[in-house]
Amino acid sequence: MDESSLNQLKVALQASPDNLALLKLIISSLIEKGAVQDALSIIENYDNEILDSNDLAFLTGRVYFLNSNFDMALTYLKSDDPDVLVLKSRVLLRLNKQDEGIEAYKAAIQKNSALEDPELAASLQAKVVEIPVTGKGPKLKVIKNDNTDSADLHRLIVPQLKTIKFDDVGGLDKVKQSIYKKIILPYQKPNLFQRFKKRVGGGILLYGPPGCGKTLLARATAGECKAEFLNVSITDVLDMYIGESERKLHSLFQRARESAPAVLFFDEVEALGGKRQNTRDSSTSKLVSQFLLEMDGFAQNNHGVLILAATNVPWSVDSAFRRPGRFDRILFIPPPDQIGRKAILDTLLNDRPTDDSIDTTYLSKKTPGFSGADLSELVETAIDEAIESSINSGTEELISASHFKTALKEINPTTLEWLTTARNYARYSNESGQYNDVLNFLKKFGK
Repeated sequence: MDESSLNQLKVALQASPDNLALLKLIISSLIEKGAVQDALSIIENYDNEILDSNDLAFLTGRVYFLNSNFDMALTYLKSDDPDVLVLKSRVLLRLNKQDEGIEAYKAAIQKNSALEDPELAASLQAKVVEIPVTGKGPKLKVIKNDNTDSADLHRLIVPQLKTIKFDDVGGLDKVKQSIYKKIILPYQKPNLFQRFKKRVGGGILLYGPPGCGKTLLARATAGECKAEFLNVSITDVLDMYIGESERKLHSLFQRARESAPAVLFFDEVEALGGKRQNTRDSSTSKLVSQFLLEMDGFAQNNHGVLILAATNVPWSVDSAFRRPGRFDRILFIPPPDQIGRKAILDTLLNDRPTDDSIDTTYLSKKTPGFSGADLSELVETAIDEAIESSINSGTEELISASHFKTALKEINPTTLEWLTTARNYARYSNESGQYNDVLNFLKKFGK
């Protein structure tokens, strides 16, 4: 609502102060605009008997909460409506009454599980503990959850790498939408999915050309889920001694189960789960069998554990992984389209010293078939040209279109070889339809 309309409503309220519907509309509009002080000045003109009615109590409590008057807010939050209970739990948290806040939050979620808020739940369950430090000085105080173990405590004290979100991944909008619907929502609303007896977790296999963002997308998925991200490399599993590889794999899965919600990511998964019929090595077959057992074995409970894997050669992964309950969702990560390439270029050039001659829309049209890694190399080559020009001229030069013109002559797309190979598999080895996405991509963009 614009300012002029809001002012007219305020004048109307002054003429008719008993119009509670108009009062609600004005208060809601002021809250939406962030003018909570103005909202407070209006409700202070009314008696508690009016404000305590069912129509206004929640809004009044919300106004006092936003103005940090938590004691007054609590007096108006008496209803058992789920929305009121969630706000009440936030007020109780601010008043350091966490036990009562937890009860209010649980009651709200029991009535409407769609209101579930993982951050609020974590804040309500958090407690302050003192950690002794060596030497003299005060004890270190940290926030600790009831189920925090020593590994989690170390993670709280030692900073992690920057969390990656979907906004940090250029392009792939349809893939992100699919991941959000099938993967992230179950983590954000676990009780809602539990009502429908929908399992949280499972396995997703990402495949596509090298350099198109499979690993980055996996990290972003973990960031969106607010889950611990366990990146498993081949060296974390493979061992020269008999039985050690299987033991290490079991330990990794066990750690993920204990840390749930967690994302267990296997890059180049074909090295651990390759087709058993293509090898005569019994240890390889045993490792594949152990992998399958950990994913959906009778004695395993992977609730809350998302198993992500990426490969450039999906035709080399053992077919047993692709049945439901294992990698039951297989997503094709294609080379970025023109819109995606522009988004990637804009991200790569952000905070770089560039001039106005660079047109990322033009560059995106000139780079069909380029992967994200190819575009990164293109930008790096243009930067090298700019640095060389700066050294030769003795003055700092901005990255310009001329530098990209030179870079375009040097950098070629690396996805064409993969797409050629994938096309053959999609045409002649597509019995289960697993490569339909590849065929659709080639029909739309292939020549």
